[in-house]
Amino acid sequence: MKNLFDLVPVISEHITTEKEGELSVIAFPRFRSKFMQKYFVPKNKSSLIRVRLEEHGTAVWDFIDGKRTLREITEALAEHFNHEKNYEYRIATYLSQLHKQGFIKYKK
Repeated sequence: MKNLFDLVPVISEHITTEKEGELSVIAFPRFRSKFMQKYFVPKNKSSLIRVRLEEHGTAVWDFIDGKRTLREITEALAEHFNHEKNYEYRIATYLSQLHKQGFIKYKK
């Protein structure tokens, strides 16, 4: 079994990313089912939910390219996090939350 830091995160297909100034905004459908989108999204509402990531979240998100391992991402972000104590754990926890919510998956 692979170590968590050897996994390569990939953004899930149903997620889109935009930039709002320096920050990333991720968007995803309120419902994955077209039926649900058609009948349960109010007419004056977007069918997408948009989430603006904060500075650190954006920094991590911008490195998710489907090529870099979690280890490579944490090494690249060491300066951004000022080499603070346990920053690797913060990044791993953040990616675990993104995975749990279905925003990212890991390459096999």
